Amino acid sequence: MTVPETMLAIDPERPGGPEVLLPVRRPVPRPGAGEVLIQVAAAGINRPEVMQRMGLYPAPPGAPSILGLEAAGTIVAAGPEVADVIGQPVCALVSGGGYAEYVVAPLGQCLPVPAALTMIEAAAMPETLFTVWTNVFERAYAADGDWLLVHGGTSGIGMMAIALARLFHLTVLVTAGSDAKCQAARDAGAAEAINYRTEDFVARVLDITGGRGVDVVLDMVGGDYVPRNLECLAEEGRHVSIAVQRGAEVKVPLWQVMRKRLVLTGSTLRARDTAFKSLVADELVRTVWPFVEQGRLKPAIDSTFPLAQAADAHRRMESGEHIGKIVLTLG
Repeated sequence: MTVPETMLAIDPERPGGPEVLLPVRRPVPRPGAGEVLIQVAAAGINRPEVMQRMGLYPAPPGAPSILGLEAAGTIVAAGPEVADVIGQPVCALVSGGGYAEYVVAPLGQCLPVPAALTMIEAAAMPETLFTVWTNVFERAYAADGDWLLVHGGTSGIGMMAIALARLFHLTVLVTAGSDAKCQAARDAGAAEAINYRTEDFVARVLDITGGRGVDVVLDMVGGDYVPRNLECLAEEGRHVSIAVQRGAEVKVPLWQVMRKRLVLTGSTLRARDTAFKSLVADELVRTVWPFVEQGRLKPAIDSTFPLAQAADAHRRMESGEHIGKIVLTLG
């Protein structure tokens, strides 16, 4: 196909509220060595994009200013060192640029879209899948039989953690902010869900586990949650931080860390290099993608919005009412 010179994209000229997310025309990017150009069918919405829009999370050096960390579509062009990929349906983890009609992605960060997935479902996979896999299964080395506690259980990451836990034989507990969300998490496969607005999650976790605690905590909250999370951990437990919604400064009770031989770790994904993300993609293709191809792993979709309504999509995310992923559609 002939690739046009310009495209519609969401590329805010200044930080601000959702109202800055207006479609504008931008040049279609050109793929470099090892890269492909994807005609985007759908793009996932993620919390880091909301923070970037607000001016709180700048894009890493070299990343597009156009928002969007994941997209799905069809490869329509390829750069040097890439062959025999034109026409392939893929979803991709990108450092930016997903909220657009076309996006460039390193080929190593693309995953094939099987018949079992729609493009909307595929667009909702990469960011949460890469994040949960690298943090729960690699950094926290979760294994068959482990107990996992996830905060934000009905977020995109929370629902992906529940789905992966089910497939890899973990028992997952989650926290959520309403009884309805707690029920949605149970329906998705959580062993139990705790309403953090009405219950003490530490007491509930210890009660559910018979006082033992969990093996892994996946924490997106930070701040005063961290010492409470450590109370939830069993001996040899692992605490993984992936966001700091309640603050990056914490007081860590070191005696508890020493007594229970705990591991505190964490990571950010966006700034990692292509080589690392490509290695993760290879591992996902081997270990997780067979479940996707069989239709046994799908993202939970909350809602979809056309690209021109990106502002409404961000409002939906900021409302905190969503369960699962919010997705932009194109075409």
